[in-house]
Amino acid sequence: MSQRLIYFLTAFILTSGLLNSCGNHNTVKKEDIVEEPEKMDTRKAANITDIVMFALEHEGKVDDSIKIANPSLVQAYYKAKDYKSIWSEQENWLRAADSLYSFIEHSRTYGLFPSDYNYRNIKTIRQRFVTDSLSTKDAALWSKADVMFTDAFFSIAAHVHIGRLGKDSTYLNPDSVLTESFFFNNLDDALKKSSITAVVDSLEPKIPAYRELRYAIKSFLDSADLDKKYTWVSFPFKDSSAFIKSLVKRLQEYGALSNEIKNVDTSLLKSTITKIQKARGLTVDGKPGAQFIRMLNNTDDEKFKRLAITLDRYKQLPTKMPETYLMVNLPSYYLKLWDSDTVVFESKVVVGKPQTRTPVLTSQISNMITYPQWTIPTSIIVKEVLPGLKKNPGYLAKKGYMLMDAKGEEVDPYTVNWEKYTKGIPYKVVQGSGDDNALGVLKFNFNNKYAVYLHDTNQRYYFGRPIRALSHGCVRVQEWQKLAHFLIERDSLSLKEPETLKFGTDSLNAWLSRKEKHTLLIKNRLPVYLRYFTCDAKKGKVVFYEDIYGEDKILREKYFANKN
Repeated sequence: MSQRLIYFLTAFILTSGLLNSCGNHNTVKKEDIVEEPEKMDTRKAANITDIVMFALEHEGKVDDSIKIANPSLVQAYYKAKDYKSIWSEQENWLRAADSLYSFIEHSRTYGLFPSDYNYRNIKTIRQRFVTDSLSTKDAALWSKADVMFTDAFFSIAAHVHIGRLGKDSTYLNPDSVLTESFFFNNLDDALKKSSITAVVDSLEPKIPAYRELRYAIKSFLDSADLDKKYTWVSFPFKDSSAFIKSLVKRLQEYGALSNEIKNVDTSLLKSTITKIQKARGLTVDGKPGAQFIRMLNNTDDEKFKRLAITLDRYKQLPTKMPETYLMVNLPSYYLKLWDSDTVVFESKVVVGKPQTRTPVLTSQISNMITYPQWTIPTSIIVKEVLPGLKKNPGYLAKKGYMLMDAKGEEVDPYTVNWEKYTKGIPYKVVQGSGDDNALGVLKFNFNNKYAVYLHDTNQRYYFGRPIRALSHGCVRVQEWQKLAHFLIERDSLSLKEPETLKFGTDSLNAWLSRKEKHTLLIKNRLPVYLRYFTCDAKKGKVVFYEDIYGEDKILREKYFANKN
């Protein structure tokens, strides 16, 4: 081999090794003791460089116990700061670090989980600095804490501003993707002010209902026991033996079964469940059904997860809500009319059954109809009307319905062979207007793909029931007259010369008294939000509602199952 070739290969190997050592950070120092305090910050910068580059190359992993959530963001920020420590100087924490640590420690008051922000790892390092004076000279420890603090702030900013839930069709927050400048500017502001809380508070939704609920969390936490963990009983279940095993364990934790019992027979299980059902005011049948399992799973820890979910649902609303809007909270069975951050009035509502759910949506009330005619939705025709017609064509007359063809002419149901239809019928089924009409005497229309609306009802006794998930999907409003009058008066206030109001509350009342059908166009359309919040605040206390459609359960399993 020629000397020239040997020289070339040697140079290539040395160059490759040098490039690899610069491009790959294969290790993070476990310890880096600095005896001279004035050299500490320089060594921190070197360690921070190694840590963030290693994390970037290893999907956020720093070592066996530390992992950061935003390695790219963290690296970009430190690069802009020449990899200098931002949370400490030499062997001392800055005030901003103390502020952030305190925030993480009490982050549950914001519906957050300390474990999302490396709380235990940061706490361990801070405690070591207190108990072991030599540790304060360890640049590697200071650097790890610095990186974890920065990563924690970025996660907190995102979680507080847009939440942790995925984006769906109802997501209205314009900040679905946060920019690098959003994170950097807010962190710079927090460091400048030496206060994390001031910056975080500015990122929260300004919606009054959100604020009231968030402030009420503290009173919940004061009496909650979140340290004690209970067995989660999955329902419905696929594996019956696994279900029984988890159920028995949960009943033992509940104190209803002795821990010494190894084999629980059917009769003992039934009697135990029956006893609990009677004591808790549940349906007494001795069976571990959905209602019973929900009660067992409703621990303080699970309640907190529902609080976290509800707060995040608020973060999906617009950052700036309209001055006036209607909020229908499905699990609470109530609607509230908000104007200038004040509740003008509220009303009981009846919402869809679990089988015929009221959808979550956003729209605007565009018109009202007095003594409306009800056109039966296709879903109800397929599930209820068609089976009824197959049994007896007189089903329609019994229900007060009429069968109409495409020309609008009435069809005799006895002349149709109903057996040939399975997925629908080529007719419209309608219920004429009147006091017996399912829509009552007034209907509020708003554009949506689900064909749902707000309306009065001929079954007003439903409003006296505590559980009001009873409709086919539309929302029945007890105080429909108050809502109608508000819409009319709001339209009158928005008139400009020489405009005149085409109808007033007197006209509405007259048409209703004469049982006349009229369509009242709403010029100043009212924004309406149908939403699903299973937590609320009343007089500073948290109120929990039934997860009627199991929506919280889905989000809990997807996003919060292992949070603590």
